[in-house]
Amino acid sequence: MKKHLLSKSSYLKGKQCDKHLYLYVHKPELKDPITPMQQAVFKRGTNIGILAQELLPGGVVIKPDSFGNYEKALGQTESMINIKMDVIYEAAFLYDEVIVFSDIVVNDGDKWKFYEVKSSTSISDTNITDAAIQYYVAGNCGVEISDFSIIYINNEYVRQGKLYINELFSIESVMDLVVSEQQNLTGEVSRFKNLLKQSKVPEVKIGEQCTNPYTCAFYGHCWKYVPPNSVFEISNMHLTKKFELYNSGIKTINDINSEISLSRNQRIQVEVFKSGDEICDANGIQDFLTDLNYPLYFMDFETFQTAVPLYNNTKPYQQIPFQYSVHFKEYQTAELNHFEFLAESDGDTRIPFIENLLKDIKAKGDILVYNKAFEITRLKEIIRDFPKYSEQVNSLISRVKDLMYPFQKKLYYKREMKGSHSIKNVLPALVPSLSYDELNIGEGSMASLSFEQLLHENDFIKISEIRKDLLEYCKLDTFAMVKILEFLESINFKKPQ
Repeated sequence: MKKHLLSKSSYLKGKQCDKHLYLYVHKPELKDPITPMQQAVFKRGTNIGILAQELLPGGVVIKPDSFGNYEKALGQTESMINIKMDVIYEAAFLYDEVIVFSDIVVNDGDKWKFYEVKSSTSISDTNITDAAIQYYVAGNCGVEISDFSIIYINNEYVRQGKLYINELFSIESVMDLVVSEQQNLTGEVSRFKNLLKQSKVPEVKIGEQCTNPYTCAFYGHCWKYVPPNSVFEISNMHLTKKFELYNSGIKTINDINSEISLSRNQRIQVEVFKSGDEICDANGIQDFLTDLNYPLYFMDFETFQTAVPLYNNTKPYQQIPFQYSVHFKEYQTAELNHFEFLAESDGDTRIPFIENLLKDIKAKGDILVYNKAFEITRLKEIIRDFPKYSEQVNSLISRVKDLMYPFQKKLYYKREMKGSHSIKNVLPALVPSLSYDELNIGEGSMASLSFEQLLHENDFIKISEIRKDLLEYCKLDTFAMVKILEFLESINFKKPQ
């Protein structure tokens, strides 16, 4: 059986980091667990690849016998090339111990056109490298390549009725860029193969390559020696500067002295961490509270996004609201009321979403959110897509105020917030009895994936469980806001003497 030492995937990992390549091939058991978000990204890429085949239909799909056994796939590809098959999907090529699979290969007379499919909305340097290694291997197998293109998502496409995949996808030739990479590619292939034949793991310090262009699959393994409260936890500091500090011996926040240049918020984070004291700008907080007008609505949205737009007047990856939670207090000491909405998964979620929201939020009182840019943007998109709601939704927007403001401006800050003003950090610092840790859905990205799962789920028990988890998560978001505001209102504001 023909053997390979490198694949397209491993080559790309080598371009990111020698250690990443070596561990990927020889120590796969050290990989970090794959997250649900990563699984969703992989699945999305696979589905987009299959959909893109409709751009160039009628092809033969090449499939290996099993994972790691590519003899049949290589033989099938060679046969299809020899008979000049019109279109080949997942064509396999092996040269000099390097194996690649090409998404779509199209007959162009005596030559061939190659297409690589991506679920992104633009072409990255990594995509060019991906195409270049395919060109190198297939070309050295005797396949003459007339053009090489990237197929990617056109984020300007707006769905109206039927899905038109010729408008959904953009096709762009990268042939010149792919050819220009060939001069360095041979040397890199040789270097990577020699590296993989070594008996020891390459010594590579952690660095910016750990997350660029993607987070390394062995991030947890390589970063396990980074101490708690490291300089990497300093907020809004460029990663380059963090590594400069770390590599110079300044590894933790405690190691930072007054001579190191920091922004105002970074200096606050460091000083509060060292002293254990809290920052409390009572006047600033009082001004914020004075500006709030009861009755108060505490509001939070959840959204999902798909590469292929599902509904009319939507674009690829558009944030589609499907759920909200609203807690209501008529006055500061009033009983708390709760309203919620979770759309069904069998149609456009936006109209029932906004119609229910307009019923639940009356015409009087401020609407408190956490990070108002998100909710306001979603509301403006509703106006754009459904102009008949413009007057009512604009009225809502005019009443929105941001509970994130006092924490973003460091009017109140504790070391437990770890430099962040995210509600996920602020809540446990102010109200330790409340936590997202016990929830099955504990963050927005997971909520988005869970609702997307409902679009294809047929198990009624599973559907019920997911919907229950979504409601619990969104409800906690607005209840957390209630408790955070109560904390701010409980601060003892001393009047001037």
